[in-house]
Amino acid sequence: MTSQPVPIQQRCRGMRDLLPADMVRFRCIEDAFRQGCAAYGYDEVKPPTIEYLQLFTALGTLTPGMVGRVYSFLDWDGWTGERVVLRPDSTIPIARLYVEHLSPRVPCRLFYVTNSFVFDDTGSKQRERWQCGAEFIGGASVVAEVEMVLLAQDVVARLGLDGVRFQVCHAGLLKALIDELDLDATAKQHLVETVLDGDWRGLHEAVARVGQAKRYLSPLLQLKGVSAGYLGNVKALASTAGDEFRSALDQFIEVATVLDDLECNYEIDITAVRSFEYYTGMCFQLVSAAGEKVGGGGRYDDLIPLMGGPHTSACGFALYMEQLMGLLADKPCASRGVAVVCDDDSPTALRRTLAAASAVRTAGGLAAVGIRRGPEFTGQFRWIMQVIPESTDTVLLLDSETREQTTCSIPQAIERILS
Repeated sequence: MTSQPVPIQQRCRGMRDLLPADMVRFRCIEDAFRQGCAAYGYDEVKPPTIEYLQLFTALGTLTPGMVGRVYSFLDWDGWTGERVVLRPDSTIPIARLYVEHLSPRVPCRLFYVTNSFVFDDTGSKQRERWQCGAEFIGGASVVAEVEMVLLAQDVVARLGLDGVRFQVCHAGLLKALIDELDLDATAKQHLVETVLDGDWRGLHEAVARVGQAKRYLSPLLQLKGVSAGYLGNVKALASTAGDEFRSALDQFIEVATVLDDLECNYEIDITAVRSFEYYTGMCFQLVSAAGEKVGGGGRYDDLIPLMGGPHTSACGFALYMEQLMGLLADKPCASRGVAVVCDDDSPTALRRTLAAASAVRTAGGLAAVGIRRGPEFTGQFRWIMQVIPESTDTVLLLDSETREQTTCSIPQAIERILS
C-alpha cells in the first residue's frame, strides 16, 4: 500500500510571506524612510537578530507580559549556554549597540530597517514585525523631540499618505500624574501595569476619587487639544502640584510650543502613550484615518545609563511596515523599471528586444523582458517599451500612469524614462 502524501503547512502561524506586490510597497516605504533619514543626517546600522535575554530582563525594560511572549532558547556554547531571544524590540538593541560601539559620540543619529519577534498565542497577529526606526542619541531635549516629529512627518509626506494623525503625550507627565494619586506601592504598581496593558479604567477611577483636592488631574486625563495653550490651561490649575508634575508639564509645553511655531499639525492626548516602560518624556504615535496605529516613539533618557553607558539623553520612533503597506494598498506602486516587450518570438525580434533592454540597463535603468506577455506582466511597470519587429531602432513607448503613447527611437525612449 502506498501512503498518501501528508499536506505540509507551508507557513507558520503568525508569519507572513511577502509577495512581489508586497515587496514593491515594502521597498517604497523603505526608500522613503532612507531618503528622509539621509536628509536629516542619520547613519544606518543593523543590530543582530539574536540578543541575550538578560538585556531585556535585567534592566526591567520590558513588562512581565512582554517578556513572557519572547521567543527564547538556549545558545549552547560548550556547557555554559546562555538563554537568548529573537529580539522582541528594536530600541533596546540599538541602545546596546550605541553603548558597545559608539559611545561617547554625541549627538549620534542612527536609523535602521529591521524585524522583531513577539509571540501571539491567538495566531491572529503577526509574530514577525518589520519596522523602520530612527534614534537621536545625545541631542538637546526639545531639539531632538521636535526633530523626531518632523522626520516622521517628512516620511509620511514622501509616501503621499493622507489622513495620518500625530498624537502627542508625555510619559513623564503620566508617571507624575500617577504619583499625584498618593497610592501605596502595591496599588501604584498594579495601576501602572493595567495602563501598560491599555486599560485606562482604573486610572480614570482613581483620578475621580481624588476629586477637587487635585482638580488639575481630571482635565489633563481628558485633554484632547491641538496646541500648547491647552496644556497652559492645565498648568493654571496645577499650582499645588508636586515638582515632578510641574516640571514634566513645563517640558511638554515647551515642545508643544515649538511644534506650534513650526505649524505642525498634532493632537494632545495623554492617553495616547502605550508601552511606556522605558519612556521618560514626550511620546507620540501616528494614527491612520481608520484609527490604526502605524508608528510611534518617544524620549528614553534612562535607557542608556541602565546599560552601563554615560547619562545620555535619547529619543526615537518607529514606523510599522505592515500597517503602512496596508495604507499603500490602494495607491499605485508600479515598479520604477521598464517592461521591454515584443509580440514576435522570432530570433531577430528576440535579439532586438534583448538589445533594447540592455541599452536601458547600460543607461542606468531597470528593464525586464517579456515575449508575448500580457497585462499580468506589463501591469507591474510604469513604462512599457514595445519593440517593433520590422524596425531596428523604433519602439512604442507607453506611460501607464498618463496612458500617453509615443513612437520614438530607443535613445529617445530611454531619455524620457530616466528624466
